[in-house]
Parts: sequence; structure tokens; C-alpha cells
Amino acid sequence: MAIKITDNIVVGEKLLLLSGPCSAESEEICMRTAEFLKGLTEKYDVNYVFKASFDKANRSSVDSFRGPGLEEGLKLLQKVKDQFELPVVTDIHEASQATAIAEVADIIQVPAFLCRQTDLLVAVGKTGKVINIKKGQFVAPEDMLNAVNKVKSTGNENVMLCERGTTFGYHNLVVDMRSLAIMKELGTPVVFDATHSVQRPGGLGSCSGGDREFVAPLARAAAAVGIDALFMEVHPNPDEAKCDGPNSLGFKLAEEVLRSVKEIYELTK
Repeated sequence: MAIKITDNIVVGEKLLLLSGPCSAESEEICMRTAEFLKGLTEKYDVNYVFKASFDKANRSSVDSFRGPGLEEGLKLLQKVKDQFELPVVTDIHEASQATAIAEVADIIQVPAFLCRQTDLLVAVGKTGKVINIKKGQFVAPEDMLNAVNKVKSTGNENVMLCERGTTFGYHNLVVDMRSLAIMKELGTPVVFDATHSVQRPGGLGSCSGGDREFVAPLARAAAAVGIDALFMEVHPNPDEAKCDGPNSLGFKLAEEVLRSVKEIYELTK
């Protein structure tokens, strides 16, 4: 069964990019990033879905910036959709948010920490939207079949699975590329989250650190294994981003990564 995001975007027909700032921190940041990435994906003939989170509910510190919230965040995502004619993806944190998010988002993303939450998975499944479930840092790839089945129990077959690294000691993640092949065998398209995979959770004490220099090699490796979509967070000035700056990409590096991944993707196809 083909997963259709919009009438013009079917998962697997060409490389799909899910990308944007970690948080919808401002209209200016979202608009600049969406404009850049739309042009970039048109240049490299890649399907594109704009990504930004209205709330980052799992920040390390209670004082960390979380985002504009559900109502204002969805208004901003709708503005991006309307102005740039783009589909959008955003995170969900509570089952009660599903209906409101489904009115705007084309893909609903389940954060890694929440990939076992039955009520949440059933709620997103009932929306009928495409669901991107991030594999928990603590979950074996084959065990993600349980998460898939929770969504599919609602009759919704539109499920993707996303690799974002596995806990490797304290403040570190490692990517087991076998997980992409294993999750593919579960019958779902697979997404590689290249930027969260280099995150150092809680590595800066009150916030997470990251090693963005490893985004490119990991993304190339994932493309060689075989992926349907690439996820990466992009910001006009990552060092000033209010969320996930150390593992986000600036515009120049984002183009370098997308270009090389697209070339490898075409070879594997």
C-alpha cells in the first residue's frame, strides 16, 4: 500500500525530506527556513514536508524554551502551508491534541520517548493522517512492530518508522544501521533522523548538546542502507537556535547533506 501525503507526494516515489527548525520559535525563522528548503528541494528534485514543533514537552530543564504552544503553533504552521504551498509535520505529546493537530498537519509525528504510549498511538491512528513514529532510544527495532500495530488497530495503514539513535551510556547515542533494514522488514517506510542521532541528551547539564559534524557521514550511511525519507533540523543560525542548536544544520551544510544523500539514494534505487 502506497502512503500518500498529498496528491503530489507519495512516499517512496522519490526521496522525501522532513525538515525545518526544531521549534516554531518565531514566524520569521519558520518562513526563512521554509523558503530556503522549498527552493533547495526543488533544485534537487526531492519531495518536501516542512517540520517545526509547536511544543517541545521533553526539554531537559523546566526553564528551557518550549515553543509557542498548540494554538499559536498550529496557526504558524498553517501560515507556512498557505504561503509556500507545503505539507507540514509536527509532534504530538498528548492524545487530547490529536484532533486539533490533524486539522493542520499532513504528518503527525510521535516523539521517541512516547513510542510505547498506547492511548497516544491509537489517538493519532484515528485521525487517518500519515503517522511518523520515532523509535525510542531504548527500543529494539523489531519491537517497533508493536507500535505500528497499535496505530493500525484503528484501520490506519499510513505508518512510517524513524531511526534517531539508541542510548549508548550517559549523554550519548549511537546509530545501529541494522535498525533501518529491520524496520523496513516490518512493512513500513523508514525515515532517518540525521540530526537527533548526533544529539547528546542532557549533555550540557540543563540542555542537550550535539555533534553536528557527524550528521553528514551518518546521513550518507543511512542512504546507502536504504531509506525512504531523511529528517533533519535546519535553522538560519543554529548556534542561536532556542532548541537543539548544537545538532541542527545551517543552510550551507543542509544543502551539502541533501545533495550527497540524494546521490546515494538514487544509486540504491
